[in-house]
Amino acid sequence: MIHDFHTHSFLSDGVLSPVELVRRAHVAGYATIAITDHAGAGNLGQVLEQLRADCALIAAHWPITALPGVELTHVPAAAVAELARRARAAGAAIVVVHGETLVEPVEPGTNHAAVSCDEVDVLAHPGLLTPDDAARAAARGCFIELSGRKGHAFANGHVARVALAAGAPLLLNSDAHAPEDLLSERMARLILAGAALPESEMATILETNPRRLLTQVTTR
Repeated sequence: MIHDFHTHSFLSDGVLSPVELVRRAHVAGYATIAITDHAGAGNLGQVLEQLRADCALIAAHWPITALPGVELTHVPAAAVAELARRARAAGAAIVVVHGETLVEPVEPGTNHAAVSCDEVDVLAHPGLLTPDDAARAAARGCFIELSGRKGHAFANGHVARVALAAGAPLLLNSDAHAPEDLLSERMARLILAGAALPESEMATILETNPRRLLTQVTTR
């Protein structure tokens, strides 16, 4: 079963409605999907209002856990904590921060702000993650993403090495924007193998850590 805490619908730059995205994920073998559309100060409340309604509908009818969330994207690093608190107050089950990927001009300091904020669940595609930020993530229990998305995945090997050395929990997420981006179990394992992760770590990343985050979310 697949657990994926970072996907996008047409409420930001994905191509599917939230409900169709979840339906396709369910058919693809997903157990858990978080819809984490790109958000900032202006659209955060509106996005979450719509996602909460769709996730409630899904929960009443389909056997898949669908979580409403946001990905705080290209916001000033100094605003991460405030916006994460606002997202949580607006009903976000999952708060993701768009990290310092190698392929976009994210403000330096964003990774640090994310791992330092208690309301942030996942630091996505952090690029050249530093040992200090990995240690902060480990101390706080902030999950660090290995990315299935082209471009963002360029640093997966570095992220895996630094996070494991610090004891920071790792997740693999698709960052799906279209149905073909959703992960299969085979592709998930290939992405981890491509990041030079040993077989002994795969079950932790694909099963143990997602269940840990899911428990954290549902008992919050």
